Amino acid sequence: MIRIAIVEDNQDYAEIIREYLTRYESESGESIQCVMFEDGADIVEGYRAQYDIILMDVEMKFMDGMSAAEAIRQVDEEVTIIFITNMAQYAIKGYSVNALDYILKPVSYFTFSQRIDRAIGRLKKKEKHYVVIKIRGGSRKLVTNDIFYIESQGHSLIFHTKQGIVETQGTMKSMEQQLESLHFCRCNNGYLVNLEHVEGIREGLVKVGEDFLPISRPKKKVFQEKLAAYMSEVMF
Repeated sequence: MIRIAIVEDNQDYAEIIREYLTRYESESGESIQCVMFEDGADIVEGYRAQYDIILMDVEMKFMDGMSAAEAIRQVDEEVTIIFITNMAQYAIKGYSVNALDYILKPVSYFTFSQRIDRAIGRLKKKEKHYVVIKIRGGSRKLVTNDIFYIESQGHSLIFHTKQGIVETQGTMKSMEQQLESLHFCRCNNGYLVNLEHVEGIREGLVKVGEDFLPISRPKKKVFQEKLAAYMSEVMF
């Protein structure tokens, strides 16, 4: 179930958007739950992080969409926000609240469906994936998004995660095969990096979280290509 909030003070436009969502649901096979708000103030009041996508009008009577988005971002960094506006210049302002996209009025179904496709695709990429590793006395399930990188030391694999260090026995080759489809890539023989957490590359080093890891010459080309492809996929 994809939970979508429509924030639009023009009732005619609100109905058009709801009809578009109904059509999209029928054509795509996605299950969509829709909630309507007439003003930015209405969705902000008592807001809880319960929506996957917010379709937000920019110009509204009491609280405009940009102000509402700023308030929402204080408590919800994950929700996808798409602005609906008469003026394209609001798209630039949207970057300040990490908006995914914007739709210009009058809204056509073709454009609308493309934007929703993109938003839902982004949601599916954020779905949690897990890897189960053996630890002393049993096993442990790690969320792959929480892994910064994996370090190989002899026959040990050291997982550097948001929750700290976790160690297991295994080979880097086997772990690389498990995680390749989840945007992990080796920067050298000793490190398998989660591209989601790459902060940048400088002078032969890649910054992953707070750590700097060396990029080996044999791995450099493939690593940079995969990082560029991942960044393009995320941003566009």
